[in-house]
Amino acid sequence: MSRIGNRVLTIPAGVTVTVDGTKVTVKGPKGELTNEFNKNMVIEINGTELTVKRPNDSKEMKTFHGTTNSLIEGMIIGVSEGFTKDLEINGVGYRVAVNGNKIELNVGYSHPVKIDVPAGLKAEAPSQTKLTISGIDKQKVNEFAANIRKVREPEPYKGKGIKYADEHIRIKEGKKASK
Repeated sequence: MSRIGNRVLTIPAGVTVTVDGTKVTVKGPKGELTNEFNKNMVIEINGTELTVKRPNDSKEMKTFHGTTNSLIEGMIIGVSEGFTKDLEINGVGYRVAVNGNKIELNVGYSHPVKIDVPAGLKAEAPSQTKLTISGIDKQKVNEFAANIRKVREPEPYKGKGIKYADEHIRIKEGKKASK
């Protein structure tokens, strides 16, 4: 029994969901998302409730069932509330600046690293050591945040680098003086 696949999704006020065969379009106050799903999944809308049903109990259909439900839920949340990912920059002299559609990172290299913000995403730097990525597509927001983190991943001895705000870095003890 799939708990995630059998969830009944509630469509909030101000959000419209249209199903055209295998294509699902979700429109809301923050924008519009469209995704195409497996042709065997049955997506039904009853008033403000959305359900996803599978044709049989094969392993493949069970996996598509839960995935389809989760992706549609992410689309509904994205167009109504949006997604954000917060990053922190730790290190002496490490800083970030957002100039228009570019992010400039000074993270210990001989040159600043410049990254273009993809279409549909927004980057803000509330301070020189904090960066917020926001958008309506969860996958794009998380992927872009991961690419920024890859520029200088946090190291385990001092914790210097770019990390997620909710991430905990386990600090290693390092060398000990001989006795």
